[in-house]
Amino acid sequence: MKRSDLRFVIFLTIPAVIFILAFFAYPVILLVFNSFFDVSLLSLKERTFVGFDNYTSALTNAKTVSVFLQTMQYTFITLLSEFILGFIAALTFHAIGKKSEVLRTIFLFPLMVAPIVAGLLWKFMLLDNFGILNYFLKAIGVLHNPSELAWLSDTKLVMFSVALPDIWLTTCFVTMVIYTGLQNIPVELIEAAKIDGANAIKSFWNITLPLLRPVIAAVIILRGIDAARTFDAIYLMTGGGPMGKSEVLSLRIYLTMIRYGRFGDAAAMATLFLMLLLVLCLMAFYAIWKPGLSKR
Repeated sequence: MKRSDLRFVIFLTIPAVIFILAFFAYPVILLVFNSFFDVSLLSLKERTFVGFDNYTSALTNAKTVSVFLQTMQYTFITLLSEFILGFIAALTFHAIGKKSEVLRTIFLFPLMVAPIVAGLLWKFMLLDNFGILNYFLKAIGVLHNPSELAWLSDTKLVMFSVALPDIWLTTCFVTMVIYTGLQNIPVELIEAAKIDGANAIKSFWNITLPLLRPVIAAVIILRGIDAARTFDAIYLMTGGGPMGKSEVLSLRIYLTMIRYGRFGDAAAMATLFLMLLLVLCLMAFYAIWKPGLSKR
């Protein structure tokens, strides 16, 4: 590359670098800095250095540990559901071929809905006494009484209920990403496998799935992060209830800072949450791209 071209490339990247430093690096540094202080929300300039006390409090708090486990449960439910449903839909669209264009367009409609709107929509659908879903189940004979299933107030059902908006919104995203990966697989490889006597299952397991590893990695990492940091739908639907059984880490951090006024504790929890997401992403990336798989 010529020196003039290099200067031009650097010149083009300067706005992006400034944007990242201003809206990502600086807030993260400020977040970590505040996590070592006891900060008053009434006067942010008044702060007392407490060292790692905020981190110790977050890690030893039974409620925080419980919320962490609930966050992992929520992430697992949404990610597994979206991946299975999205994979099946992508394989279906791929099998149909060009005739699926209209279906794919319709399938993308949920992406146009804001998460806050989806949360309100599903809240009214799942309300215990007059929710649309319970009345539909009663109409087809599944329920004897519309209030028989308490989707949002039953501690055993609430985590699955608050996951429904996320699953409904982003399954189409997973579908389109996997569908794009399927479209990029050379047809010649599948035809060669058929000539060699491989059936559909063997072709899928030995050719399609290995070639989809980068796509699967992207889906798991992007959707895993997005699901783990969810906030708006759960806040609108249950506010973390009943009895805190639908509370996740992002909601816990919000309540700790806004409702309880413990800015330092919230900053420490957010820093730990950020580090946890980074570690999980690296683990997921290594699990999919580990050396044993890359040599095949």
